[in-house]
Amino acid sequence: MGLKRFKLPDTGEGLTEGEVLQWLVEPGDVVTVNQNLVEIETAKAVVELPSPWAGTVRELYAEEGSTVDVGTPIIAIDVPAEADDADAGEGGPTSDFHDVAGEGSVPEENGRTSVLVGYGPKATSAKRRPRRSAAAAAAAPAAAAPTESVPAPVEMPAASVTVLAKPPVRKLARDLGVDLRSVTPTGPNGSVSREDVTAAAEAGAEPAPAAHGGPGLPMTVPANGWVPELSFDNAAREARIPVRGVRRHTAAAMVRSAFTAPHVTEFVTVDATRTMDLVRRLKTLPEFEGVKVSPLLLVAKAVLLAIRRSPIVNSRWDEQAQEIAVRGYVNLGIAAATPRGLVVPNVRDADALSLPGLAAALQHLTDVARSGRTPPADMQGGTFTITNVGVFGVDSGTPILNPGEAGILAVGAVREQPWVHDGQVVPRRVTTLGLSFDHRIVDGEQGSRFLRDVADFVEDPETRLFAWT
Repeated sequence: MGLKRFKLPDTGEGLTEGEVLQWLVEPGDVVTVNQNLVEIETAKAVVELPSPWAGTVRELYAEEGSTVDVGTPIIAIDVPAEADDADAGEGGPTSDFHDVAGEGSVPEENGRTSVLVGYGPKATSAKRRPRRSAAAAAAAPAAAAPTESVPAPVEMPAASVTVLAKPPVRKLARDLGVDLRSVTPTGPNGSVSREDVTAAAEAGAEPAPAAHGGPGLPMTVPANGWVPELSFDNAAREARIPVRGVRRHTAAAMVRSAFTAPHVTEFVTVDATRTMDLVRRLKTLPEFEGVKVSPLLLVAKAVLLAIRRSPIVNSRWDEQAQEIAVRGYVNLGIAAATPRGLVVPNVRDADALSLPGLAAALQHLTDVARSGRTPPADMQGGTFTITNVGVFGVDSGTPILNPGEAGILAVGAVREQPWVHDGQVVPRRVTTLGLSFDHRIVDGEQGSRFLRDVADFVEDPETRLFAWT
């Protein structure tokens, strides 16, 4: 047997750390090649890291909720001697992450090379393996002692490995000072529930009087899809959300953008009735069968065609060279709200796609983003962004540029409003478009012409599709 230590890889470009969200294995588990070991949240996404070896898990070096630097060992796996010898006979495994990833990557299977991130060739849902009993864990062979350069393993007393609890429950227990090993579980499959932790906290100490006269125990607000579950301490009457991972990356990027690029925002209100009519007709066409067709699709097409007419808005400011780099392609970013914060994945070479192809790409992009599984590579290299605030019933806003981009378009809600049409006031479907642009790159005239082109398309999409393509 050979003890191999898997180091936290750089799952993106230049990432320095990741947070351990959830271990999918525990000491004593037998794992196979490509079996997911752990969920990691980086500054850009949540990924699952698969095992590069088949063997037995011996030690976990990082606790759930801890932040680990790239290159730090996070798990030790005992690899059978024959597998170890096979690696050595081939000159050792190789890795896209080189020595940062540990002692090798996953060998080729079925003609495909697996990668050390959770969005590799084989997409599978992660499942926690059955936990071993304390007796079985004690019977497992002892692991080799770590060297001085390896962090000490996570302390896991025999009693603690039998505790089943979800991460939010574990956090609540830490906040209330409750030892999960002392809690009697009543949840599914013998797991500790939130109620179990709360009851243990009540039994362990008299609740402090609430500052606002309410009950002494914390008030909990369930997660609503955009923010995590919140536990309010009644003494302070506030909840704390750690700023890390995706949210910290987004905050830093927005501050950098707001104080680097001089923003100008312009608005235009347009009659989108014909766009809504076209959306309904497109849904009946066989080319769009099984694909979501929405006003966002036609707005995206409007942006792509308007960029052809005003390519300067698809540029970036090169500070070092003191040049404006005008891109000859469009990687169209779509801002998406997720429970972990705002992410902006992009459709590569969107300008080269047909309308049905663009519809399929947008659907895939938004579905993956909302699931929280957007690969870091999909959030790099964007050239222009659309943020659809209309899905929240908001009419407009002042969007902040993504760093490295010169323009971002906010699309408001489409509402039925009185509108002058053919000389009469009639009900029409109306929306507001808001364009922010970098005034170092885009002059007011250029920005205004671009926004007017997008508005003209929304008002009469069929004519513009014919005339501009």
